[in-house]
Amino acid sequence: LVQGAKYDQGERTVAQPVTEAEQISNIAFGFMASKALFVALHVGVFTRLSEGPKSAAELAREAGVRENRMTTLLTALNSIGLLVREGSAFANSPGAQAFLVQGAKYDFGDYLRFQIDRQMFPFMQGLEAVVKDDMEPEQIDSYARWMDDPEEARLYSESQHSGSLGPARTLARMVDLSEARSLLDVAGGTGAFAIELCRAWPNLKVTILDFPNVVKLGETFVAEAGLSDRIDFIPGNALETEWPEGQDALIMSYLFNGVPGESIPDLARHAYRVLNPGGRYIVHDFMVEDDRSGPTLAALWQLQHMAFTPAAKSITPDWVSGVMEGAGFTGIRVEELIPAMTKVVMATRPKD
Repeated sequence: LVQGAKYDQGERTVAQPVTEAEQISNIAFGFMASKALFVALHVGVFTRLSEGPKSAAELAREAGVRENRMTTLLTALNSIGLLVREGSAFANSPGAQAFLVQGAKYDFGDYLRFQIDRQMFPFMQGLEAVVKDDMEPEQIDSYARWMDDPEEARLYSESQHSGSLGPARTLARMVDLSEARSLLDVAGGTGAFAIELCRAWPNLKVTILDFPNVVKLGETFVAEAGLSDRIDFIPGNALETEWPEGQDALIMSYLFNGVPGESIPDLARHAYRVLNPGGRYIVHDFMVEDDRSGPTLAALWQLQHMAFTPAAKSITPDWVSGVMEGAGFTGIRVEELIPAMTKVVMATRPKD
């Protein structure tokens, strides 16, 4: 603020540079907050607090960790708003209570602590090399190679399943499948969307196409849901395996960001070919606004996908709509699914 100094901001309000500096710091050190959240999930902080406030000493004893370490962790969680102080004790924030307590209705803690912490974070270490094209193709992982490993497939798929059930229920309320009898779920994972769509539309039968190790897990989830008679699987790669024809509806959830951008128009054309006239085409994925102003979460997820799909395209609703229109689809509409994160683009194959 000294006049003439290199970083003089005297002509501006005092609050402005402070706010900007804090914003930059929050972005730069955001990984620390993420790791605080992940560690808290691994040691069960939020679940242990689900019945009421506890002191750091109590939580340390229950979790089997040293009190000084628990105190530091709880302080960090309090500072980022995941916990609140009640006297000398700590309690869950409303958001933590709703979404981070194991077994809660909207719990997606396993998705965060397994898929994001254990799998996605390590991938991001190679992002700089991917952006700068400093990695040989064989050094870059991919979904196909990743899912060839049974343990990696299990870790990813189980956490993805728990994180997808909520959005799947929302989608089931958004789309009218009352006339559909068959639906193809391309890269449908362990069946979270298929399960919720079948529950919402009793006449619907679903076929899921995904990697063999994912299919094995999906069959278990579908059996537990009591839907083995209505949901079946095809093991394979969505970009290589033949799709069954005669479908009344087709969904691709989280697929566009996981394949090379040049493959997406082919996926849309293939969807058109296997759908019956009047069939519904549904694409759900991370999409940024057409002017690329955000939302932040969608933009960051797209960046993360690029770490193991360097040829991935940062997609927007208008671009996806154009791809669908180019494939022959009509009646295209766009809806938000997960607020500030994902969108759904829906279209119809015209009737002959």
